Amino acid sequence: MASNYADQRKIDPYRGSLLGDGTPNDNDRVEIGPTQLAFGEWQAAGLVLPNVDRMRQDRWKKLVAALQARDYAGLLMFDPLNIRYATDTTNMQLWNTHNPFRACLLCADGHMVMWEYKNSPFLVTFNPLVKELRSGATFFYNSTGDNGQLAAQAFATQVDEIVRAHSGTNRRLAVDKIMIHGLRALEKTGFEVLDGEEVTERTRAIKTPDEIHAMRCAHHACEAGIAEMETFARTYIPQGGVSEDAVWAELHARNIRRGGEWIETRLLASGPRTNPWFQECGPRIIGNNEIVAFDTDLIGAYGFCIDISRTWWIGDKPPTAAMMSAFGHARDHITDHQARLKPGVSIRELVFGGHKLDDQYWAQKYSCKMHGVGLCDEWPYVHYPDGWMEGAFDAVLEPGMTICVEALVSPEGGDFSIKLEDQILITENGCENLTKYPFDAALMGR
Repeated sequence: MASNYADQRKIDPYRGSLLGDGTPNDNDRVEIGPTQLAFGEWQAAGLVLPNVDRMRQDRWKKLVAALQARDYAGLLMFDPLNIRYATDTTNMQLWNTHNPFRACLLCADGHMVMWEYKNSPFLVTFNPLVKELRSGATFFYNSTGDNGQLAAQAFATQVDEIVRAHSGTNRRLAVDKIMIHGLRALEKTGFEVLDGEEVTERTRAIKTPDEIHAMRCAHHACEAGIAEMETFARTYIPQGGVSEDAVWAELHARNIRRGGEWIETRLLASGPRTNPWFQECGPRIIGNNEIVAFDTDLIGAYGFCIDISRTWWIGDKPPTAAMMSAFGHARDHITDHQARLKPGVSIRELVFGGHKLDDQYWAQKYSCKMHGVGLCDEWPYVHYPDGWMEGAFDAVLEPGMTICVEALVSPEGGDFSIKLEDQILITENGCENLTKYPFDAALMGR
């Protein structure tokens, strides 16, 4: 059978010029995305793929509408995840978080400009929403040294030129995260610098239909990776010699194989290292008949965060009665809180209502009951009552929000913790639990 060059260049030789999500079916494309493994699993699961082009258009429209509603001239973004939301482009995302070399300016008339690393301008050109491509948004110290102020002023001059062309005399500029030289240069140029994070967080909180499809796909891929990590853990930990890092590496690998991107934390611990929680995984050899607990904090397919926590008992003996009791308490905690999620419920109601942790678990409770999730952990944040800040979260749940419901049941001075977390979609009439991954049977006493 003849092999055509056009087919050799395809990611999926059985499709035409586009993949199921509308992106180019081209092995040599610049644009990143899911792999054949992920597409095959999603098809088998009957999932609906997002239309990526429409998802980008809808995000752009939402941001423009947010700027116009606030009478802002534009939104200047340095945060890599805000840039991802606005443009769906990436460039060395983690490196960029501590070496800010990219910026994106969205004007209130929809004109969008990207400042890219000068050696890789081609990484943005696939998105026609980006109307201008520039360089010169770098003024962090190890790149510009003692001339950071001059570099920032040159950048501010570019911003001024664009805003005057597209927003006239409006000087109200929203900015998310910017280094101090940049802030001072913008203010010196005459801008009134306003809170860009408020714009992006509020806009990102309500997911579009295609974003929900994308999140479902990313969620399925993450759970497939968790299942493979669990198989590895249950197979090899009882044999001895398996470290926490070795188990965690399985999830990293499975995520990347499906077109996922990175994991934000190292929150996997075993045995007594689960208490107190937030110890990072390391070289500890996991013993047989011990707890393994983790929080995925995983940036997966399409750049979506999938934030699931599970706790496993691994061994040939039953867990202790205290562990099973704590596990049941954790399940009650998230089940009760999930049942309260529906449109119109206020953040205040969620903070002060619902299941209460026993006194023995209160001191080491998690930092929040719930939090928003999208491209990462997002607004809103649902504190416990002792963390409530008056006026900080005067908002109600709306359809399209996605919320992670948390439970950390950790006896003070104990030798274990139970960590559980599910990811929930707020629907028109209530909510839907996107997380299907089962709870540990042994810790449920089965």
